[in-house]
Amino acid sequence: LLDLIRKPKNLMIKTMADPLEAMSSILAQQPELIVVQATQDQSLALCEQIKAESRLAWIYCMVIEDQEQENPSAELELRATALETGADAYLSLPHAPVVQLRNRQRLLPAQIQAGLRQVETYRELMRTNDVLSAIALSDPLTSLNNRRAFEWELPRQIQNARSRSVPMSLIMLDVDFFKVINDTYGHLTGDQVLKFLAARLRHNLRIYDTPFRYGGEEFVIILNTTDAQEALRIATRICQLISEQPFAIDDRLDLTITISAGTATLQANDDAQGLELLHRADQYLLQAK
Repeated sequence: LLDLIRKPKNLMIKTMADPLEAMSSILAQQPELIVVQATQDQSLALCEQIKAESRLAWIYCMVIEDQEQENPSAELELRATALETGADAYLSLPHAPVVQLRNRQRLLPAQIQAGLRQVETYRELMRTNDVLSAIALSDPLTSLNNRRAFEWELPRQIQNARSRSVPMSLIMLDVDFFKVINDTYGHLTGDQVLKFLAARLRHNLRIYDTPFRYGGEEFVIILNTTDAQEALRIATRICQLISEQPFAIDDRLDLTITISAGTATLQANDDAQGLELLHRADQYLLQAK
């Protein structure tokens, strides 16, 4: 079997004597393809365990039967059991003269190549899915995470803060008189203002704070491990950073922009989705306006 397996090129092969011992190696190295002998104890259990792990379910699992089955129905039963258990392929390669095995010996390398193609197709789909997910969660104008990303991330950050017993705060901010900017200088200038504002936020926040474009000229910042006083200091500093340095729209136009901000800190009785936390930040933003 090893001679047959080594025929395909560009493969690194590792053998394990016991299927149960192999699981730790599979978890660590995550190989593309597993070949197990049906005659070994726990071989089908290994396939079943692999498929039960969501992070391993993509691994192609092949079962090889190397014993001659006198009863054809018994072989069919073994094949069905293997596939039902979690195997992706079942090959019968019993010991026999070379002439009789010539065509069968082609099956194993061919099935390996088929399995590797399936794994590569899966990985390509995952890469495409990652790209699409990034697009879906990113704001195309500012390159910040968008509102959908915020609504997904906020409950996760709340759960993390509560499990670690640390404070967490929000800043909600928007551009003052943004409609006047659009009406006076045009929407392209307004877009430039939002781009520059987003860039200034990214460059002046702590590495563990996350800004989001919430919608229009509104932005939200999740402040990890930050209490109410610190959140207010950060919001005040951001307002000053925006107002003190004009935005150079082009060679002829520099705009002095101001923003208003509201802060809120997570409380014990806040809901897990963060709706009450966000509402308080929004109310304080309205007061600031």
